[in-house]
Amino acid sequence: MSLIKSISGIRGTIGGPAGEGLTPLDVVKFTSAFATFLKNSHSGRRLRLAVGRDARLSGAMVDRLVVGTLQGMGVDVLETGLSTTPTTEMTVIDGHCDGGIIITASHNPKHWNALKLLNSKGEFISDAEGKEVLRLAESQEINYAEVDDLGQVTVEEDWIDRHIERVLGLKLVDAEAIRKAGFKVAVDAVNSTGGLAIPRLLRKLGVKEVVELNCEPTGHFAHNPEPIPQNLTQISDCVRDNHCDLGIVVDPDVDRLALVCETGEMFGEEYTLVSVADYVLQHTPGNTVSNLSSSRALRDVTRRYAGCEYNAASVGEVNVTTLMRQTNAIIGGEGNGGVIYPELHYGRDALVGVALFLTLLAKKGMKVSELRKTYPEYIISKNRKDLTPDMDVDALLAKVAKLYNGMAGVEKVTTIDGVKIDFADGWVHLRKSNTEPIIRIYSEAATEARANELAKGVMAQIG
Repeated sequence: MSLIKSISGIRGTIGGPAGEGLTPLDVVKFTSAFATFLKNSHSGRRLRLAVGRDARLSGAMVDRLVVGTLQGMGVDVLETGLSTTPTTEMTVIDGHCDGGIIITASHNPKHWNALKLLNSKGEFISDAEGKEVLRLAESQEINYAEVDDLGQVTVEEDWIDRHIERVLGLKLVDAEAIRKAGFKVAVDAVNSTGGLAIPRLLRKLGVKEVVELNCEPTGHFAHNPEPIPQNLTQISDCVRDNHCDLGIVVDPDVDRLALVCETGEMFGEEYTLVSVADYVLQHTPGNTVSNLSSSRALRDVTRRYAGCEYNAASVGEVNVTTLMRQTNAIIGGEGNGGVIYPELHYGRDALVGVALFLTLLAKKGMKVSELRKTYPEYIISKNRKDLTPDMDVDALLAKVAKLYNGMAGVEKVTTIDGVKIDFADGWVHLRKSNTEPIIRIYSEAATEARANELAKGVMAQIG
């Protein structure tokens, strides 16, 4: 059993002893703490929170616990039922809520679930705020409402449709161009709520034919739900066999978007953001942001446009959105297929990614594989180093930073999140895992051999 408390919320496996997984007692405990935190932040006034969930098997059970606990805290609830992470974020904004809880373990397998905590802007709470929630959960500072002050529940299950309409209303989304292109698109929604959202969005955009694969929101994931190449053989075959122009894959909570070329080959998860950013920058030049472990391709594409700058944030969506605000970025996200388009909201959103990508594809008049070739080619290699109890990780990372700082051939050393070393032809990023006793070592270069060579060179310095 596992229970992980981090900047991403409270995540755990279902079942087992309290405190060792995401049991009913743990759900009540952390929901109560979050409600208390919000009450303390809003001068004691009555609060309203949005609650949505993905389709995983434990979702309905956890949802009832969350909603009941919030009522017990004297908090009114806007219950959206089956939803997506970006839809719930939009619900907080457009529903004028004081915060929200998304019940989803994102790309984790079906025996996991989680509480993702949102502020009044529909964004993930900060690291400092998360630590205060955790402190409250272990304190005796939680007080429940008297019977006359219990929260009320309003059920509104049309927020996916409202979200779609907001996407369709964006200036850079051209449904008429998409309709004229006559696209045939396959969708794999891994039997979660993407099956409710993505096919509906595609038809509203004017896609001529939609081939649905694993689009029933049963929670019985048809394959490992993380949208990475080794898990996507079924959609590759579907695209080829049905002669589709494009394949679309989302994770269970629909904040990550992976694309499949008409050949059945992967477009590349890193290149979802790169291609969408390219389209946005063509029409509204500005700055871009991704995290330190994302592809250098976004930097290269950004620099194609005069006056546009790229910046890198620490890993974590809240860190990306914070830097986007600080640099007035027009678009940003993460290399895992997460597109953040502030014109709509500050959250990773596969729906807006789909709409912008299809508009780009329609206007380019190219096949997906042809479009992919217009972007810089990079390969990311992922390695790890297991840690022993006697290792001083911070000292190891400091040693690496000092060694490479000013070294010939090194362009830059960044230490805001572990250590990232930028070379002329690639980079290596070392960071301590928050969930395992390991150092993650990601590297990127034009070839896999060079990416591995760069990683091995740095790994040799830490023993």
